[in-house]
Amino acid sequence: MAARPQPRYLPVSGQAPHERGDAARNRNLLLDAARRLIAERGAEAVTTDDIVAAAGVGKGTLFRRFGNRAGLMMELLDEDEKAFQQEIMFGPPPLGPGAPALERLLAYGRRRLDFVVAHRALMADVNRDPYARFNAPARVQHRHVSVLLAEAGTTGDVDAQASALLALLDVHYVHHQLTENGHTVQSLGDAWESVARKLCGT
Repeated sequence: MAARPQPRYLPVSGQAPHERGDAARNRNLLLDAARRLIAERGAEAVTTDDIVAAAGVGKGTLFRRFGNRAGLMMELLDEDEKAFQQEIMFGPPPLGPGAPALERLLAYGRRRLDFVVAHRALMADVNRDPYARFNAPARVQHRHVSVLLAEAGTTGDVDAQASALLALLDVHYVHHQLTENGHTVQSLGDAWESVARKLCGT
């Protein structure tokens, strides 16, 4: 049998190539500028022109680093999304492992609702891009809810049921219910629980 070719590695030096360091610097400048402007004005009032001007870079740099405005906003959410994923996968019960599936599902709904309310401006901005609804964090949330529904004994199309439940946590829906229909975070959490229990036959 012929020997398998060994993988080739680029030489490692003590200093990253200039282009990589420059790209990282520009990325941090853009993120810092966006955070600062959003804190001052709110996400809705901040344009890409504002961000690149505050960062001191060209507009093309923003699009090369993040693809578009939604990509930049998504990056701002990334750290908190990762922390949330750690909670649901490795945190204490009932949100994390160790509790019955239905209890975890109910805890997830209320905790995610709090997350959506706290991150409303950024999430609403990201969701201007229709493809953002299918980004990696959204897929993680959908998968998590699907698994818990299945483990809790639901019947029927689990994928569709997970999508229906997650629609109750959509940032635009939540904002409308809180500002126009007289709901509170508590009542929206109660609604999530009611639907989740019915889907699981309790």
